[in-house]
Amino acid sequence: MGLHFSQEEFKSRKSKVLKSMKEQNIDALLMFRQESMYWLTGYDTFGYVFFQCLVLTTKGDLILLTRAPDLRQAQNTSIIKDIRIWVDKDGANPTFELKNILSELGLEKSNLGVEYDAYGLTGRNAIQLNASLNNFANLHDKSELVSCFRAVKTKSEIALVQKAAKLADDAMEAIWKYARAGQSEAKILAEMQKVIFEGGGDYPANEFIIGSGKNALLCRYQSEKQILKNEDQLSLEWAGTYKHYHSCLFRTMLIGKGNDKQKKMHSACIEALSACEKKLKPGNKAGDVFDAHAEVFDRLGYKKSRMNACGYSLGATFSPNWMDWPMLYNGNPYVIQSGNVFFMHMILMDSENQLAMNLGETYLVTDKGNKRLGKKKLDLVIC
Repeated sequence: MGLHFSQEEFKSRKSKVLKSMKEQNIDALLMFRQESMYWLTGYDTFGYVFFQCLVLTTKGDLILLTRAPDLRQAQNTSIIKDIRIWVDKDGANPTFELKNILSELGLEKSNLGVEYDAYGLTGRNAIQLNASLNNFANLHDKSELVSCFRAVKTKSEIALVQKAAKLADDAMEAIWKYARAGQSEAKILAEMQKVIFEGGGDYPANEFIIGSGKNALLCRYQSEKQILKNEDQLSLEWAGTYKHYHSCLFRTMLIGKGNDKQKKMHSACIEALSACEKKLKPGNKAGDVFDAHAEVFDRLGYKKSRMNACGYSLGATFSPNWMDWPMLYNGNPYVIQSGNVFFMHMILMDSENQLAMNLGETYLVTDKGNKRLGKKKLDLVIC
Protein backbone atom coordinates (compact mmCIF):
# COMPACT_ATOMS: atom_id res chain seq x y z
CA MET A 1 0.00 0.00 0.00
CA GLY A 2 1.12 3.57 -0.68
CA LEU A 3 1.05 4.65 2.97
CA HIS A 4 2.97 7.76 4.01
CA PHE A 5 2.94 6.89 7.72
CA SER A 6 3.63 3.79 9.81
CA GLN A 7 0.94 1.45 11.10
CA GLU A 8 1.95 2.54 14.60
CA GLU A 9 1.22 6.18 13.81
CA PHE A 10 -2.18 5.36 12.34
CA LYS A 11 -2.93 3.31 15.46
CA SER A 12 -1.95 6.23 17.69
CA ARG A 13 -4.16 8.63 15.74
CA LYS A 14 -7.12 6.28 15.98
CA SER A 15 -6.62 5.89 19.72
CA LYS A 16 -6.69 9.66 20.21
CA VAL A 17 -9.92 10.02 18.27
CA LEU A 18 -11.57 7.11 20.10
CA LYS A 19 -10.60 8.60 23.47
CA SER A 20 -12.12 11.94 22.48
CA MET A 21 -15.29 10.27 21.21
CA LYS A 22 -15.77 8.46 24.51
CA GLU A 23 -15.15 11.65 26.48
CA GLN A 24 -17.80 13.42 24.39
CA ASN A 25 -20.24 10.49 24.64
CA ILE A 26 -20.16 9.87 20.88
CA ASP A 27 -20.83 6.25 19.86
CA ALA A 28 -19.76 6.67 16.25
CA LEU A 29 -18.24 9.40 14.11
CA LEU A 30 -19.44 9.95 10.55
CA MET A 31 -16.54 11.51 8.68
CA PHE A 32 -17.13 13.44 5.46
CA ARG A 33 -13.96 15.51 5.47
CA GLN A 34 -11.37 14.03 3.14
CA GLU A 35 -8.68 15.46 5.41
CA SER A 36 -9.98 13.36 8.31
CA MET A 37 -10.03 10.20 6.21
CA TYR A 38 -6.50 10.81 4.92
CA TRP A 39 -5.10 11.58 8.37
CA LEU A 40 -6.80 8.63 10.05
CA THR A 41 -6.28 5.96 7.39
CA GLY A 42 -4.12 7.28 4.54
CA TYR A 43 -7.09 7.18 2.14
CA ASP A 44 -6.16 9.46 -0.77
CA THR A 45 -8.81 10.48 -3.31
CA PHE A 46 -10.89 13.29 -4.76
CA GLY A 47 -13.92 11.01 -4.67
CA TYR A 48 -15.37 13.09 -1.82
CA VAL A 49 -17.01 15.26 -4.49
CA PHE A 50 -19.68 12.53 -4.38
CA PHE A 51 -21.34 11.12 -1.27
CA GLN A 52 -18.75 9.32 0.78
CA CYS A 53 -18.59 8.53 4.50
CA LEU A 54 -16.05 6.91 6.79
CA VAL A 55 -17.65 5.47 9.93
CA LEU A 56 -15.65 4.98 13.12
CA THR A 57 -17.28 3.44 16.18
CA THR A 58 -16.05 3.49 19.76
CA LYS A 59 -15.50 -0.26 19.39
CA GLY A 60 -12.92 0.52 16.71
CA ASP A 61 -14.99 -0.49 13.67
CA LEU A 62 -13.86 1.37 10.55
CA ILE A 63 -16.15 1.21 7.50
CA LEU A 64 -15.98 3.26 4.30
CA LEU A 65 -19.06 3.85 2.16
CA THR A 66 -18.09 5.11 -1.28
CA ARG A 67 -18.58 4.61 -5.03
CA ALA A 68 -17.08 1.90 -7.24
CA PRO A 69 -14.26 4.08 -8.68
CA ASP A 70 -12.87 4.49 -5.16
CA LEU A 71 -12.81 0.82 -4.18
CA ARG A 72 -9.27 0.24 -5.45
CA GLN A 73 -8.31 3.76 -4.44
CA ALA A 74 -9.08 2.89 -0.82
CA GLN A 75 -7.46 -0.54 -1.10
CA ASN A 76 -4.24 0.90 -2.54
CA THR A 77 -3.82 3.97 -0.35
CA SER A 78 -5.36 3.22 3.04
CA ILE A 79 -5.55 0.82 5.97
CA ILE A 80 -9.35 0.49 5.56
CA LYS A 81 -10.42 -3.15 5.25
CA ASP A 82 -14.22 -2.85 5.20
CA ILE A 83 -15.25 -0.96 2.07
CA ARG A 84 -18.89 -0.75 1.01
CA ILE A 85 -20.09 0.47 -2.38
CA TRP A 86 -23.25 2.38 -3.18
CA VAL A 87 -24.48 2.07 -6.76
CA ASP A 88 -24.98 4.97 -9.15
CA LYS A 89 -28.51 5.04 -10.50
CA ASP A 90 -31.31 7.50 -11.05
CA GLY A 91 -32.73 8.58 -7.70
CA ALA A 92 -29.95 6.90 -5.70
CA ASN A 93 -29.83 7.91 -2.04
CA PRO A 94 -26.66 6.54 -0.44
CA THR A 95 -27.75 7.75 2.98
CA PHE A 96 -30.06 4.70 3.03
CA GLU A 97 -26.97 2.50 2.59
CA LEU A 98 -25.30 4.37 5.43
CA LYS A 99 -28.33 3.83 7.67
CA ASN A 100 -28.17 0.10 6.97
CA ILE A 101 -24.52 0.04 7.98
CA LEU A 102 -25.29 1.87 11.21
CA SER A 103 -28.12 -0.59 11.92
CA GLU A 104 -25.75 -3.46 11.31
CA LEU A 105 -23.43 -1.92 13.90
CA GLY A 106 -26.27 -1.68 16.43
CA LEU A 107 -26.23 2.10 16.58
CA GLU A 108 -29.97 2.74 16.80
CA LYS A 109 -30.76 5.45 19.39
CA SER A 110 -27.05 6.16 19.76
CA ASN A 111 -25.15 9.45 19.70
CA LEU A 112 -23.62 10.03 16.28
CA GLY A 113 -21.04 12.71 15.60
CA VAL A 114 -21.22 14.18 12.11
CA GLU A 115 -18.65 16.23 10.20
CA TYR A 116 -21.19 18.65 8.78
CA ASP A 117 -18.53 21.24 7.89
CA ALA A 118 -17.16 19.30 4.93
CA TYR A 119 -16.93 20.14 1.24
CA GLY A 120 -18.12 16.65 0.34
CA LEU A 121 -21.30 16.90 2.39
CA THR A 122 -23.31 19.17 0.12
CA GLY A 123 -26.54 20.82 1.25
CA ARG A 124 -28.61 18.22 -0.57
CA ASN A 125 -26.62 15.34 0.91
CA ALA A 126 -26.92 16.82 4.41
CA ILE A 127 -30.70 17.13 4.02
CA GLN A 128 -30.89 13.49 2.90
CA LEU A 129 -28.62 12.40 5.73
CA ASN A 130 -30.72 14.14 8.37
CA ALA A 131 -33.94 12.78 6.89
CA SER A 132 -32.62 9.21 6.79
CA LEU A 133 -31.32 9.27 10.34
CA ASN A 134 -34.21 11.22 11.85
CA ASN A 135 -35.68 9.19 14.74
CA PHE A 136 -32.90 6.64 14.21
CA ALA A 137 -30.14 8.25 16.28
CA ASN A 138 -29.13 11.52 17.90
CA LEU A 139 -26.98 13.64 15.58
CA HIS A 140 -24.32 16.03 16.88
CA ASP A 141 -22.10 18.39 14.91
CA LYS A 142 -18.54 17.21 15.55
CA SER A 143 -16.89 18.87 12.58
CA GLU A 144 -13.71 19.78 14.51
CA LEU A 145 -13.25 16.57 16.53
CA VAL A 146 -10.56 15.19 14.21
CA SER A 147 -9.33 18.64 13.15
CA CYS A 148 -8.23 19.36 16.73
CA PHE A 149 -5.77 16.49 16.46
CA ARG A 150 -4.76 17.24 12.89
CA ALA A 151 -3.76 20.78 13.89
CA VAL A 152 -0.85 19.42 15.99
CA LYS A 153 1.71 17.78 13.72
CA THR A 154 3.78 14.72 14.61
CA LYS A 155 7.48 14.45 13.77
CA SER A 156 6.71 12.48 10.63
CA GLU A 157 4.19 15.10 9.52
CA ILE A 158 6.63 17.92 10.22
CA ALA A 159 9.15 16.23 7.93
CA LEU A 160 6.61 16.38 5.10
CA VAL A 161 5.81 20.03 5.81
CA GLN A 162 9.53 20.84 5.72
CA LYS A 163 9.79 19.15 2.33
CA ALA A 164 6.84 21.23 1.16
CA ALA A 165 8.61 24.38 2.44
CA LYS A 166 11.69 23.54 0.36
CA LEU A 167 9.49 23.18 -2.73
CA ALA A 168 7.88 26.57 -2.00
CA ASP A 169 11.34 28.15 -1.77
CA ASP A 170 12.33 26.53 -5.06
CA ALA A 171 9.25 28.03 -6.67
CA MET A 172 10.27 31.46 -5.37
CA GLU A 173 13.59 31.08 -7.18
CA ALA A 174 11.61 30.50 -10.37
CA ILE A 175 9.63 33.69 -9.77
CA TRP A 176 12.79 35.74 -9.35
CA LYS A 177 14.15 34.28 -12.57
CA TYR A 178 11.13 35.01 -14.75
CA ALA A 179 9.41 38.04 -13.17
CA ARG A 180 10.44 40.86 -15.47
CA ALA A 181 8.88 43.37 -17.84
CA GLY A 182 7.45 41.73 -20.95
CA GLN A 183 6.99 38.33 -19.30
CA SER A 184 3.65 36.54 -19.13
CA GLU A 185 2.05 35.60 -15.82
CA ALA A 186 1.28 32.24 -17.45
CA LYS A 187 5.00 31.55 -17.95
CA ILE A 188 5.75 32.36 -14.32
CA LEU A 189 3.01 30.00 -13.11
CA ALA A 190 4.23 27.25 -15.43
CA GLU A 191 7.80 27.50 -14.18
CA MET A 192 6.71 27.50 -10.53
CA GLN A 193 4.61 24.37 -10.99
CA LYS A 194 7.39 22.72 -13.00
CA VAL A 195 9.86 23.13 -10.15
CA ILE A 196 7.42 21.72 -7.61
CA PHE A 197 6.41 18.69 -9.68
CA GLU A 198 10.00 17.91 -10.62
CA GLY A 199 10.83 18.08 -6.92
CA GLY A 200 8.31 15.34 -6.17
CA GLY A 201 5.51 17.66 -5.06
CA ASP A 202 1.76 17.49 -5.58
CA TYR A 203 -1.04 19.63 -6.90
CA PRO A 204 -1.92 22.24 -4.26
CA ALA A 205 -5.38 22.19 -2.68
CA ASN A 206 -6.23 25.44 -4.46
CA GLU A 207 -4.84 27.45 -7.34
CA PHE A 208 -1.79 29.66 -7.01
CA ILE A 209 -2.85 33.30 -6.77
CA ILE A 210 -1.17 35.59 -9.29
CA GLY A 211 -1.97 39.11 -10.40
CA SER A 212 -0.24 42.18 -11.77
CA GLY A 213 -1.42 45.74 -12.20
CA LYS A 214 -4.93 46.10 -10.80
CA ASN A 215 -5.10 42.33 -10.27
CA ALA A 216 -2.24 42.52 -7.77
CA LEU A 217 -4.92 43.63 -5.28
CA LEU A 218 -6.84 40.35 -5.58
CA CYS A 219 -6.65 37.65 -2.91
CA ARG A 220 -8.08 34.94 -5.14
CA TYR A 221 -7.06 33.27 -8.37
CA GLN A 222 -8.74 34.56 -11.51
CA SER A 223 -8.14 33.44 -15.06
CA GLU A 224 -6.77 36.62 -16.68
CA LYS A 225 -3.07 36.24 -17.54
CA GLN A 226 -1.34 39.56 -18.16
CA ILE A 227 2.02 40.59 -19.56
CA LEU A 228 4.16 42.44 -17.03
CA LYS A 229 4.62 46.13 -17.88
CA ASN A 230 7.82 48.16 -17.62
CA GLU A 231 6.56 49.54 -14.32
CA ASP A 232 4.26 47.10 -12.55
CA GLN A 233 3.40 45.26 -9.36
CA LEU A 234 3.16 41.48 -9.13
CA SER A 235 1.47 39.61 -6.26
CA LEU A 236 1.87 35.87 -5.83
CA GLU A 237 0.59 33.48 -3.18
CA TRP A 238 1.57 29.85 -3.60
CA ALA A 239 2.29 26.64 -1.74
CA GLY A 240 4.84 23.93 -1.90
CA THR A 241 2.85 20.70 -1.53
CA TYR A 242 4.22 17.29 -0.59
CA LYS A 243 2.02 14.26 0.14
CA HIS A 244 -0.81 16.83 0.42
CA TYR A 245 1.04 18.78 3.17
CA HIS A 246 1.33 22.49 2.41
CA SER A 247 3.77 25.29 3.14
CA CYS A 248 2.75 28.69 1.78
CA LEU A 249 4.47 31.92 0.80
CA PHE A 250 3.12 35.32 -0.26
CA ARG A 251 4.99 38.15 -1.95
CA THR A 252 4.41 41.36 -3.85
CA MET A 253 7.30 42.32 -6.14
CA LEU A 254 7.82 45.53 -8.05
CA ILE A 255 8.68 45.59 -11.73
CA GLY A 256 10.89 48.47 -12.85
CA LYS A 257 11.64 51.28 -10.43
CA GLY A 258 10.33 51.07 -6.90
CA ASN A 259 7.32 52.94 -5.59
CA ASP A 260 7.91 54.89 -2.36
CA LYS A 261 4.41 54.22 -1.07
CA GLN A 262 4.86 50.50 -1.58
CA LYS A 263 8.26 50.58 0.07
CA LYS A 264 6.55 52.02 3.17
CA MET A 265 3.83 49.38 2.91
CA HIS A 266 6.51 46.68 2.77
CA SER A 267 8.18 48.07 5.87
CA ALA A 268 4.81 47.92 7.61
CA CYS A 269 4.42 44.29 6.55
CA ILE A 270 7.85 43.45 7.96
CA GLU A 271 6.96 45.11 11.27
CA ALA A 272 3.58 43.39 11.46
CA LEU A 273 5.06 39.98 10.66
CA SER A 274 7.69 40.46 13.36
CA ALA A 275 4.99 41.37 15.87
CA CYS A 276 3.04 38.23 14.96
CA GLU A 277 6.15 36.09 15.32
CA LYS A 278 6.48 37.28 18.91
CA LYS A 279 2.91 36.16 19.67
CA LEU A 280 3.00 32.84 17.82
CA LYS A 281 4.09 30.64 20.71
CA PRO A 282 2.57 27.96 22.95
CA GLY A 283 0.04 29.25 25.46
CA ASN A 284 -1.02 32.31 23.49
CA LYS A 285 -4.31 32.37 21.64
CA ALA A 286 -4.80 32.53 17.90
CA GLY A 287 -6.62 35.83 18.41
CA ASP A 288 -3.51 37.30 20.07
CA VAL A 289 -1.58 36.87 16.84
CA PHE A 290 -4.22 38.70 14.84
CA ASP A 291 -4.33 41.52 17.36
CA ALA A 292 -0.57 42.02 17.03
CA HIS A 293 -0.96 42.27 13.24
CA ALA A 294 -3.87 44.71 13.50
CA GLU A 295 -2.11 46.94 16.05
CA VAL A 296 0.84 47.54 13.74
CA PHE A 297 -1.18 48.20 10.60
CA ASP A 298 -3.74 50.39 12.36
CA ARG A 299 -1.04 52.45 14.07
CA LEU A 300 0.71 53.02 10.75
CA GLY A 301 -2.49 54.16 9.04
CA TYR A 302 -3.35 51.01 7.10
CA LYS A 303 -6.56 49.94 8.84
CA LYS A 304 -8.64 50.28 5.65
CA SER A 305 -6.11 48.28 3.66
CA ARG A 306 -5.65 45.28 5.96
CA MET A 307 -7.67 42.08 6.21
CA ASN A 308 -9.82 40.75 9.07
CA ALA A 309 -7.63 37.65 9.45
CA CYS A 310 -3.87 37.30 9.17
CA GLY A 311 -3.37 33.59 8.60
CA TYR A 312 -4.44 30.06 9.26
CA SER A 313 -3.25 26.56 10.03
CA LEU A 314 -1.69 24.43 7.30
CA GLY A 315 -1.57 20.68 6.94
CA ALA A 316 -2.71 17.92 4.61
CA THR A 317 -5.66 19.45 2.81
CA PHE A 318 -7.62 18.71 -0.36
CA SER A 319 -9.35 20.84 -2.99
CA PRO A 320 -10.89 23.32 -3.03
CA ASN A 321 -8.79 25.01 -0.35
CA TRP A 322 -5.46 24.71 1.44
CA MET A 323 -6.69 26.86 4.34
CA ASP A 324 -6.98 24.64 7.41
CA TRP A 325 -8.44 24.99 10.90
CA PRO A 326 -7.94 27.12 13.00
CA MET A 327 -7.67 30.65 11.56
CA LEU A 328 -5.94 33.72 12.97
CA TYR A 329 -8.70 36.28 13.54
CA ASN A 330 -9.87 38.57 16.33
CA GLY A 331 -11.03 36.76 19.44
CA ASN A 332 -10.21 33.22 18.28
CA PRO A 333 -9.76 31.32 21.58
CA TYR A 334 -7.72 28.44 20.15
CA VAL A 335 -4.64 27.97 22.34
CA ILE A 336 -1.48 27.68 20.26
CA GLN A 337 0.47 24.46 20.77
CA SER A 338 3.88 23.12 19.88
CA GLY A 339 3.48 21.25 16.62
CA ASN A 340 1.05 23.73 15.08
CA VAL A 341 1.91 24.96 11.59
CA PHE A 342 0.61 28.42 10.67
CA PHE A 343 0.80 30.50 7.53
CA MET A 344 0.89 34.16 8.55
CA HIS A 345 0.08 36.63 5.77
CA MET A 346 0.50 40.39 6.04
CA ILE A 347 -1.84 41.77 3.35
CA LEU A 348 -2.25 45.42 2.40
CA MET A 349 -4.59 46.37 -0.45
CA ASP A 350 -4.75 50.14 -1.06
CA SER A 351 -7.77 50.49 -3.33
CA GLU A 352 -7.56 54.29 -3.47
CA ASN A 353 -4.08 54.21 -5.01
CA GLN A 354 -4.43 50.75 -6.59
CA LEU A 355 -1.34 49.54 -4.75
CA ALA A 356 -0.71 46.14 -3.18
CA MET A 357 1.86 44.82 -0.76
CA ASN A 358 1.89 41.31 0.67
CA LEU A 359 4.29 39.29 2.75
CA GLY A 360 3.54 35.77 3.98
CA GLU A 361 5.53 32.94 5.56
CA THR A 362 4.85 29.53 7.10
CA TYR A 363 5.92 28.80 10.67
CA LEU A 364 6.26 25.72 12.84
CA VAL A 365 5.38 26.33 16.49
CA THR A 366 8.01 24.88 18.82
CA ASP A 367 8.29 24.49 22.58
CA LYS A 368 10.27 27.72 22.77
CA GLY A 369 8.43 29.78 20.16
CA ASN A 370 8.40 29.23 16.43
CA LYS A 371 10.56 28.54 13.41
CA ARG A 372 10.15 30.09 9.97
CA LEU A 373 10.20 27.25 7.46
CA GLY A 374 11.02 29.32 4.40
CA LYS A 375 14.71 30.13 3.93
CA LYS A 376 14.44 33.02 1.47
CA LYS A 377 14.86 36.74 2.19
CA LEU A 378 11.99 38.95 3.28
CA ASP A 379 13.36 41.99 1.44
CA LEU A 380 11.25 43.85 -1.09
CA VAL A 381 12.29 42.54 -4.51
CA ILE A 382 12.40 44.97 -7.42
CA CYS A 383 12.82 43.19 -10.74
